Amino acid sequence: MTDRPVRRLIAGLAVVTAALAVVVAVPSTTRAQVAARVESQTRPNFGVLLTPPTRGVRGHSNHRRYDYRRDHRPDWRPEFRHQGSEEIVLIDCGGNPGTGAVEDAVRRVRPGGTLVIRARGGPCVGWLNIDKPMVVIGEGGFDPRDWDRNPAPTLQAPDGLPCITVAEGVRVEIRDVVFASPHGGDAACVVSYGAEIIMNRVGFRHGGDEAAIYADGGLLDIRNAVIDARTIAPAVVADGAVLTAYELVVTGAQTAVELTPGAGQTSTISASTFKGTGTPNSFGPRSIGVIVRSGREYGRVDIDNTAILGYVEGIAIEGASVAIRNSRIGRSDKGVVLYNGEVRLEGSRIRASTLGVAAASGHAIITDNVFAGVQQVIFAEDRATVEASGNRVWSQTVCRPTFHDRYRGRYEPRWNNGNGWSCVNAPYPRDWWDAEDGMLGLPYQDDGYHLDGYDDYQNGSGWYDRDGRYIEDRRYTGDARWNRSGGWFH
Repeated sequence: MTDRPVRRLIAGLAVVTAALAVVVAVPSTTRAQVAARVESQTRPNFGVLLTPPTRGVRGHSNHRRYDYRRDHRPDWRPEFRHQGSEEIVLIDCGGNPGTGAVEDAVRRVRPGGTLVIRARGGPCVGWLNIDKPMVVIGEGGFDPRDWDRNPAPTLQAPDGLPCITVAEGVRVEIRDVVFASPHGGDAACVVSYGAEIIMNRVGFRHGGDEAAIYADGGLLDIRNAVIDARTIAPAVVADGAVLTAYELVVTGAQTAVELTPGAGQTSTISASTFKGTGTPNSFGPRSIGVIVRSGREYGRVDIDNTAILGYVEGIAIEGASVAIRNSRIGRSDKGVVLYNGEVRLEGSRIRASTLGVAAASGHAIITDNVFAGVQQVIFAEDRATVEASGNRVWSQTVCRPTFHDRYRGRYEPRWNNGNGWSCVNAPYPRDWWDAEDGMLGLPYQDDGYHLDGYDDYQNGSGWYDRDGRYIEDRRYTGDARWNRSGGWFH
């Protein structure tokens, strides 16, 4: 063998050895990333095929279901239980963004323990990711009646993140805490999936594109609370959750409460006040005080002793059984709108510029209510059935009388009452106004129709001409004015 073939063999072996070295030098992580990328691009997404399409609702945007693991924080793992060992954990964390003190304090609390938040040097900044039962208490306390004078937050969410997330099956009690999420973006302040959240004496200042409180299933019990939500989304969303709201005040949001009741326990809203902007919205979803959506099961909602003011639609029902009692709806375009389902409206006061009750389909029972300012008291389409009785109306449009010739050119006024309602010929009570539109700072407005000279006419003096002008004549009173002194010959 000559030297030339030997050198060629040695050179070939060197090339092969170098190529193998290059392959071995490539990190295994790189190969894994490439393989994962190829697998994710070729694997069919069966989750999309199994997920039913979101339902469409008349004129209202569909509310996006939250997924913080996918959209915000991939490290959120609520199923991984951090079993702390301390019964009571006190955190003093005034103005500490980025330190992780809040998150660490939650991990230190044992299941069933208590987290006490002290914020003397400014709000605690962090995210309470709660994956075990516990109690959260603010040290300074909170009085909803002193909300405007003492609005300092106890816990503030980082920008674009929630204040609290509660894992499925977890029960958490929160009291005497003020939450702030001024730059929430796509994140709600409170989020839960199948959890039980009990709140008492709490406040919220929320700004963003989504709700202040979002509960998907489970239970949401909120009492003695104030929510100032600067958002076009509803302030509170209970999607399949049992909602109990007592003495809840909501301001600022395009919609106060969006509720999809389940088939279990009845959701209740009582002794609460919801204040809208008082003006029609020119963009986004329509402004609604309380919207009750249809779910897979036919649920029930009770609304009692609640004021709903300043929304285009006071209460909108899109497929459930809703009972409204002793409540007030003011500064609205339509008071109660029944798109489907059933509603029982009793002993309430409705102030609306267009319709008191509008029923597209379903069944409505309307008894012993007061309607003011309406152009039409009750409107029902062919698919709706309405039972109405004992309702009273103050309206300068509906309650205009017609004049009938009683005796030789002497006319008397007659009010044409509707099906289940009658007009009231008296000024609208000022104390009622104060408890309705007056709560929005608006000056008193009397919606009653006042006929000139009607007081004297009721006392038996004078009559009216065919155009409704009062003719004063005190010579004959009572029934004598109809058959004495002439008529046309007077």
